Amino acid sequence: MIKGSCLCGSVKYEISGDVGDIVHCHCQTCRKAHGSAFSSVAAIKDEDFNLSGSDSLKSYESSQGKHRYFCANCGTQVYAKRENTPHIILRLGSLDSDINSTEKEHIWVSQKASWYRINSGLPECQEFE
Repeated sequence: MIKGSCLCGSVKYEISGDVGDIVHCHCQTCRKAHGSAFSSVAAIKDEDFNLSGSDSLKSYESSQGKHRYFCANCGTQVYAKRENTPHIILRLGSLDSDINSTEKEHIWVSQKASWYRINSGLPECQEFE
């Protein structure tokens, strides 16, 4: 069982299925929300994501139809959810367990922080494809 939590431990989750490929998102909203150069994410099927402490979650609609869920106590970004999709977008920084997923690509490189240089050799997509 894969486990994760927020910084203060109020929000916890377990993943009973597979964690999708890792994508590094450089869009402006991810950079602002995480206070970093990019956000590392992976898809998790809704039915494989079991959350506890949801009373501590707040959400913000960062773009039409996409809500970002974070702990109201410590601010940890836990996941995002787009309307009408069968999966959540897990913020990998909240993981407590190791995963065996593979890094796939960098997306929204067109909005990358000017001070950050990508050196990974992974594919780079100017937007999300």
